[in-house]
Amino acid sequence: MQRDAEKVVDSVVNVTSFSYPSLVMRVYRIGKVARLAVLLASAAVGLSAQTSTLTGNWAVKTPRADGTISKVYFNLKQNGEKIFGTVRSTQFFYTITDSTGGPDGFTLTASMKDGSSNRSVKYEGKLVGDELHLSTRRRPEDKPAETVARRVPDGEGAMPPKLPLPQIRKVPYNGLAKTPPMGWNSWNLFKGRVNDEIVRGIADAIVTSGMRDAGFVYVNIDDTWEGEQRDAQGNITTNSKFPDMKSLADYVHSKGLKLGIYSSPGPNTCAGYEGTYGHEEQDARTFAAWGIDYIKYDWCGARTLYTDEEMQAVYQKFGEALQKTGRPIVYSLCQYGRQDVWKWGPDVGGNLWRTTGDIGDRWDSMSRIGFSQSDLAVFATPGHWNDPDMLEVGNGGMTADEYRTHMSLWSILAAPLLAGNDVRSMTAETKSILMNPEVIAVDQDKAGLQGKRVWQSSDQEIWMRELADGQRAIALFNRGAAAADISLKWADIGLKKTPKTVRDLWGHSDIKIDGPEYKATVPMHGVVFLRINK
Repeated sequence: MQRDAEKVVDSVVNVTSFSYPSLVMRVYRIGKVARLAVLLASAAVGLSAQTSTLTGNWAVKTPRADGTISKVYFNLKQNGEKIFGTVRSTQFFYTITDSTGGPDGFTLTASMKDGSSNRSVKYEGKLVGDELHLSTRRRPEDKPAETVARRVPDGEGAMPPKLPLPQIRKVPYNGLAKTPPMGWNSWNLFKGRVNDEIVRGIADAIVTSGMRDAGFVYVNIDDTWEGEQRDAQGNITTNSKFPDMKSLADYVHSKGLKLGIYSSPGPNTCAGYEGTYGHEEQDARTFAAWGIDYIKYDWCGARTLYTDEEMQAVYQKFGEALQKTGRPIVYSLCQYGRQDVWKWGPDVGGNLWRTTGDIGDRWDSMSRIGFSQSDLAVFATPGHWNDPDMLEVGNGGMTADEYRTHMSLWSILAAPLLAGNDVRSMTAETKSILMNPEVIAVDQDKAGLQGKRVWQSSDQEIWMRELADGQRAIALFNRGAAAADISLKWADIGLKKTPKTVRDLWGHSDIKIDGPEYKATVPMHGVVFLRINK
């Protein structure tokens, strides 16, 4: 019995000496059986201390329906009552700046520089066994979102090293988008629910509804199509929602349409899927091989590694990669108008660039974005367009008058017209707004000049766009909460003589003009849209 105990002691000593050498030295003179009790008790204390510390690499892993996993990493180091480390979420990389408490209950605040502003996040949590129970709020008034993190190996989820960027140089124009691109995008309505079946159904409906013949030709898949990881050769893959992207592209092309896709210059996309970082030329070749005709390249994930001042080089890198494929692919820059993108967008190969943050299906969002674009008119030219974001027409958050204002304003702005509704089930009213040929003709005017504000009084505004062959499009907007009378004086818009007639683009009728001005009653949040022929 004693010999068995001594064997156990020897094995424990051998194992324990690797983790607790000083402890072994302190007790080597004690009898072996007594030593066993000391070592076992001490090892238990050591293991308990190890498991009760917050120090370590933790991850929240949430399976998605498409077979991929959303991941948030907490790389923590506990030093007394202070917690240090980083938090890496889908598109953010925070450094812990403040903390209180310990394993039994703690708070930590982490922040990151995002352009000219700071982002921050605050977590509350405690250690329960070997699980880190966490809660956070997006806004102070929100109910806490609770989650559980578990230990993962050191290094998992670490940020990749920052790669060098090219010297600034001009990417040649690709010859595309000589008028603002028209089509459809999945994000506004479907977000992460988009899949192969939906895209095929949308393509079918674009044809049968008449949208294709009206000019809507791009069918664009936004975020969440990407696979969990790249293949053995480093090629980007699709997830279960999109079993065969080449087959889908072939189907869309068979309908006389073009297929668009989405990526990010960062390690992750906005929704936390695989980005193009470090694989720019490889992904460009993959997209070209699939038959992609349009790409939206979203800054989200890149801000974890690059500053806004490096943005031009980042977008240039992928613009050059697209050019090398030899396939004509419209290049859409999505970085929310930072760094005055309209000044360098064409130089990186961009055909269009976002000028604002994301639009919402609300009057305040649409009007704030749309009516802020006047000063950018000088930067729009054929092949290179200011993009105030996608259309919300038909998604249900605005009235018909507000949607007509939306469509009119985007056309005055020579903006891309990318519908974001479910075109498989459009109402007749939605069709009449989206597919108004006279309004679309203004947007697609071959002169490629963006319109701008020419008059304003309180909530009433008049905007004008110079069209080809000396024609003009004029919109009388009422941003007020009640109907209002607006007067348009011909001399104020540079006309030397009174036109005999003007065309009402929503009424689809000619209006006879008699006198130096035209007066109209414009409904709340509504528009009167006119065209003056030469």
